[in-house]
Amino acid sequence: MYPQQITDALRHVRYPGTGKDLIEGGMLEDDIRISGMEVSFSLIFDKDNDPFLRSVLRAAETALKTYINQNIAVNIHTKFRQAHIKPQNAEKPVIDAKQVIAVHSGKGGVGKSTVAANMAVALAKAGYRVGLLDADIHGPSIPKMFNVEAARPVSVEEDGRTLIEPVEQYGVKMLSIGFFVEADKAVIWRGGMASNAVRQLVQDAHWGALDYFLIDMPPGTSDIHLTLIQTLPLTGAIVVTTPQPVALADAEKGVEMFRNEKVNIPVLGLVENMAWFTPAELPQNRYYIFGRDGGMQLAGRLGIPLLGQIPLVQSIREAGDNGLPIALQQGHPAARYFEDICRQLDS
Repeated sequence: MYPQQITDALRHVRYPGTGKDLIEGGMLEDDIRISGMEVSFSLIFDKDNDPFLRSVLRAAETALKTYINQNIAVNIHTKFRQAHIKPQNAEKPVIDAKQVIAVHSGKGGVGKSTVAANMAVALAKAGYRVGLLDADIHGPSIPKMFNVEAARPVSVEEDGRTLIEPVEQYGVKMLSIGFFVEADKAVIWRGGMASNAVRQLVQDAHWGALDYFLIDMPPGTSDIHLTLIQTLPLTGAIVVTTPQPVALADAEKGVEMFRNEKVNIPVLGLVENMAWFTPAELPQNRYYIFGRDGGMQLAGRLGIPLLGQIPLVQSIREAGDNGLPIALQQGHPAARYFEDICRQLDS
């Protein structure tokens, strides 16, 4: 075994945040040590709170065992270009959450809110403290999906401030502009007004300590996206698409928005929704109505994980319309798709 073999094997591992392999991205430190069937080296990450750290280390070890020898012992050290140090007198964070994740889509109608709602429920069922912000100002759907359309948040006093108390349902704390406007009225606001409303739902709410804070983003790219990126310490983004070429083109724009050097938010992965249709009377059949594996191919081309393929299932749609997300149903086949996505976030 020699150093070039290590380098060649690590070229098969891509860093999800940039799509570059570990060598191309300059992540391998020049400290490879080989002793018989044991190898050690260091990988360099930008920050010590990198959301991809554990998955990249596992992928690197797997690559060495796959492309060199299954029996080698691998010891990988980590180094960081910038330590994530919290100042002793730092201001209270905007949101007290371990993971702040944007759920985004390039275009509307691909099931972004359905994915966000079911992920929130699946995480809450797994025992996590979960917050969900419906930032889709012009099409808020979270209140309906959680059967809380009639809810009206109350105010609470906290450290001398008057804050909005999020509505809680199915173990998920949530806020939406839908709680503050009439359900049958269109929200006709200029960009600045919409951005200020979203900022208030984040900064002036009593969210408390959370493990996951999910944001159901508006489709596309707009002032609201910039507001959230500037206001919140996003740890990552998930992009939802269908396999349809029109949706894929917009999804790619969404990925590039987060990857833009001025934004630099890690893209945790892609979710392909409505991947196929299986009729109840023909459970072995799959019909690829919107195209086949488009999301899988896009994820591979962009070098980001494919978190899951979710079929077009009537029960998922009905559950959302009835205010009972399918993830609530323990053991339901459709619920497992969302549970699998959430397991990958915690891996």
